[in-house]
Amino acid sequence: MSDSQTISAAVARLYDTYPFPPEPLLDEPPPGYNWRWNWLTAYSFCTGQKPVTDRVRILDAGCGTGVGTEYLVHLNPNATVVGIDLSAGALAVAQERCQKSGATRVEFHHLSLFDVEQLPGEFDLINCVGVLHHTPDPIRGIQALAKKLARGGLLHIFVYGELGRWEIKLMQEAIGLLQGEQRGDYSDGVKVGRQLFASLPENNRLRQREQERWSWENQRDACFADMYVHPQEIDYNINTVFELIEASGLEFIGLSNPRVWDLDRLIGKAPELMVRAQQLSDRERYRLIELLDPGAITHYEFFLARPPLSRQDWAADAELLAAIPEVSPCLDGWQTSAQFFNNDYQIVKLDEAEWQFLKACEGNQTMQKTVGEILQTAELSLAGVRSLQKQQLLLLEAKI
Repeated sequence: MSDSQTISAAVARLYDTYPFPPEPLLDEPPPGYNWRWNWLTAYSFCTGQKPVTDRVRILDAGCGTGVGTEYLVHLNPNATVVGIDLSAGALAVAQERCQKSGATRVEFHHLSLFDVEQLPGEFDLINCVGVLHHTPDPIRGIQALAKKLARGGLLHIFVYGELGRWEIKLMQEAIGLLQGEQRGDYSDGVKVGRQLFASLPENNRLRQREQERWSWENQRDACFADMYVHPQEIDYNINTVFELIEASGLEFIGLSNPRVWDLDRLIGKAPELMVRAQQLSDRERYRLIELLDPGAITHYEFFLARPPLSRQDWAADAELLAAIPEVSPCLDGWQTSAQFFNNDYQIVKLDEAEWQFLKACEGNQTMQKTVGEILQTAELSLAGVRSLQKQQLLLLEAKI
């Protein structure tokens, strides 16, 4: 057995022992949303416009127990969804989860990322969250996925960051040392890890980080095991992330948690430093942010695309006036109040004109009114419409 096969087998054993994620199975659709798993909102984020069709093929690559897969099915009612994973135990849970909640428009295959070429056809959206960093060869993994991405398709990736997980890496090594020859016995690793955290002084940095950031989710052994006794983990910094991206041969679209990567939140009170930062490349600015705020960068999540990918910035007034607007499907509470949760579950508060425009767009998928037509009875400027779109509150479709 090759080193790669040995590592893959060890990862499979972990997830057969502790199927992950360990979310409860429901007899109804899962609550809420993740806009990155909704084809309409993900495509709009990447291109500025609504896609021409929602009848797409979606792949959940490394689906685990199907938590993300279930959302992909329910959030994309006209899509066909496929899930793959190397753990038979996790796949069994995924199948049961989707069956119970009515997410039956999905098929599962017992495959690793490296074997994804065995699936027929290409995919318009590939979701690969928390997987590549657990493979023995992430570059080979991302290249395998890239080959299955359709022209104009999107690949969403999530990998761990080394700076924000520094304490985790230290604890992983400490647990491994104490396990000795029992390393690979994952239940023993969980036992050792829990004993360590209980024994360390309260002011210990590793214990404090666990309590401040991770302890709530790590009450569950599957989460604890995934974090602290995983047999394979590769952590990234912004430079190695871009090495991974470049190896994929795909186009980098952007980080899908842009608020974290806003330099203004760190040095916005120093205009001279902001001017200096504008001389940096995008990658250099990303590196500056993670150096200045390492604890916040626990992971990288980003979109890649296979060209050509048409984009629209709506800079021309005539194009914007002719666009057909609709409310993002990933908002909560906007129908009853101008203060509601946006796509990232952050509270936003609109002024009366913005809110009334949003209300006027309700049901516009059917009515197909243009921005110009709605503005005839709404007191909002074109700049206000652009602001709503940039905040991902509106989807805009070019009128054919």
